[in-house]
Amino acid sequence: MAERSLTSAYFEGIFAGDADPWGLASSPYEAAKFDRTIDALSARRAAFALEVGCAGGVLTERLGEICDHLLAIDVSPTALERARQRLSGRPNVRFEAAVFPRDCPVLDGLDLVVLSEVAYYWSDADLDLAAQRIADGLVEGGRILLVHWTGETDYPQTADDAVERLWLGLSDIMKVDLAERHPNYRLDLWTRQ
Repeated sequence: MAERSLTSAYFEGIFAGDADPWGLASSPYEAAKFDRTIDALSARRAAFALEVGCAGGVLTERLGEICDHLLAIDVSPTALERARQRLSGRPNVRFEAAVFPRDCPVLDGLDLVVLSEVAYYWSDADLDLAAQRIADGLVEGGRILLVHWTGETDYPQTADDAVERLWLGLSDIMKVDLAERHPNYRLDLWTRQ
């Protein structure tokens, strides 16, 4: 049982110390994963989307092309500043500092939530709270896309444990559209019934 989520200071230290942590802007693996992420969502444009953990905005930039309005949040001021610079001039994308799910902006009317490489950083209690926050803000027909690396980590959760915990909190209102396993990551797409 994971009792503690990783802290904001942990992520700020990562972004302050590396211009491209995890190779999000430079790795062929990340580019292919982002391609699959966008492809999984391309059947329907999102009116109002939330991206939790936008980092430097690499995926955010791609999501902004398929969303009318996108709220991108992160816990790291350095990451948010990089994302703002990357997407300057994109009026449909708004950035906000927030520690999701504890410090959560008002999320009424969401039709897409993107959790890419974030849920395994959360404690069991925060995963349960995240499920509640999403359930409170997601409209009927709204989608949740989860993408998580499946390799060994020292994070509070494994990818499988995090996704399964979220599913426990949301399964009564969601249906599974996609449950894919790729080399090194899993991609899950759920729709609110």
